[in-house]
Amino acid sequence: MKILSASQIRELDAFTIENEPIESIDLMERASQVFTNWFSEKFTPEENQILIFVGPGNNGGDGLAVARMLYYKFYDVKIFWCKIGNSTSPDFEKNLKRLPKRNVVPVEEINSNDSLPEIPKKAIIIDAIFGSGLNRPVEGSWAKLIHYLNQQSNTIVSIDIPSGLFADRHTGGVSIYANFTLSFELPKLSFFFPENHQSVGNWDFKSIGLDSNFIEKCKTSFFYSDPAVIKSILKKRKKFDHKGTFGHALLILGSFGKVGAAVLATSAALRSGAGLVTTHAPKCAYSILQSSTPEAMVSIDPEELYISEIPKLDPYKAIGIGCGIDSNQLTIKALKNLIDSSKVPVVFDADALNIISENQEWLSQLPKNSILTPHPKEFERLFGNTQNDFDRNELQRKKATELGVFIILKGAHTSIATPEGNCYFNATGNPGMATGGSGDVLTGLLTSLLAQGYSPEEAAVLGVYLHGLAADIEVQNTQSEESFLAGDLISNFGKAFKKIREY
Repeated sequence: MKILSASQIRELDAFTIENEPIESIDLMERASQVFTNWFSEKFTPEENQILIFVGPGNNGGDGLAVARMLYYKFYDVKIFWCKIGNSTSPDFEKNLKRLPKRNVVPVEEINSNDSLPEIPKKAIIIDAIFGSGLNRPVEGSWAKLIHYLNQQSNTIVSIDIPSGLFADRHTGGVSIYANFTLSFELPKLSFFFPENHQSVGNWDFKSIGLDSNFIEKCKTSFFYSDPAVIKSILKKRKKFDHKGTFGHALLILGSFGKVGAAVLATSAALRSGAGLVTTHAPKCAYSILQSSTPEAMVSIDPEELYISEIPKLDPYKAIGIGCGIDSNQLTIKALKNLIDSSKVPVVFDADALNIISENQEWLSQLPKNSILTPHPKEFERLFGNTQNDFDRNELQRKKATELGVFIILKGAHTSIATPEGNCYFNATGNPGMATGGSGDVLTGLLTSLLAQGYSPEEAAVLGVYLHGLAADIEVQNTQSEESFLAGDLISNFGKAFKKIREY
């Protein structure tokens, strides 16, 4: 699914109005009905009073239409009209006139220097002050109002985007801190970055029937890995396929005290479908791997406690390295040998990334189409600090293009930058994954998918999605987020594959 900029969304609206054709007020009505239906599924009329803060533009027009619709669904609704500027949009005016007569939906005006309204403690606030067309930070009295609303304990629900938040760039000023946000048609780019989580809260998006052909033709660098995308990637197995069909994966893992990382990655590679898996590890890992993962082959390094060399690479279709390998000097030399020798993409994780960050000249020598899987601190060590999440994403995409690799920046909505400069944001996962070993599982999974013949882009997008989906299944069915273990991911791979096939 594409993620479009604020200007592209405006063009999409205009194109839909002209070519459906539909009047802009009728499109606003459609969007407001979508929001109202979504809202009424979360909050019943009996619960609390609904206070709707509206600005003078089309976002405020949405708010007025929602007020009318909620009133007819028997909600107790009151409108606060923020008198920003000297004019209102035509569709705002039309929806103001459509409000029920006899003042059954009260409208209280707020001017720039007025005292702030009293907010009943149990009221639900709907935010429709500023929309996605905002192009400068909110200041003065209206920033004071937003601060005031944020300080209340009330639930806040934003229509399309929290007021004050920019849709596709860093927000330097104040914005509403919504508990829930419903975006129209497509999610906004800003929803995917940690810096905006407090503003966006739990977000969702619903189609309002904007022109699908326009969306298809729109050019963008940003995508959302939704179920339709994932199902199109997943390959079907054929009756006469055999273990050779699904490739031979090599994992180079472990050191004394960190053999668990090797076990997790090896188990993940096996459980995600590689035909054959060989794990190269120090001698101290031999009996542990043979007993814990009997389906895998073990290649033993000459050294007892750490990796000092790499095996011959000819048999392998994909290679993963880094989980628990530490940073012994001989291990560093072995990693450099792998970088120089590999003719297939390599998944680099954990200690491998830390070693590369201390040998920056190696970055340009990485095998093309390799996959790097840093968490935020590892990313900083590799590529440097940035001022905000938007700048970091730009750097991520820039480095993926410069180096000809895929960079998976792990976190909520894990982002995957491609050598073409595109970026995919993931739809699955939960905070239970914030535990040691989750990254090791991802390394084994990605290496397995590469060995099976998935392209690096397919392996990255599918692997990250499946990794998070396994976590969602575990938390939904069995564990709490607090009690989650990385090994629980692997035990849910089968259910995750099955669920994707059922989409």
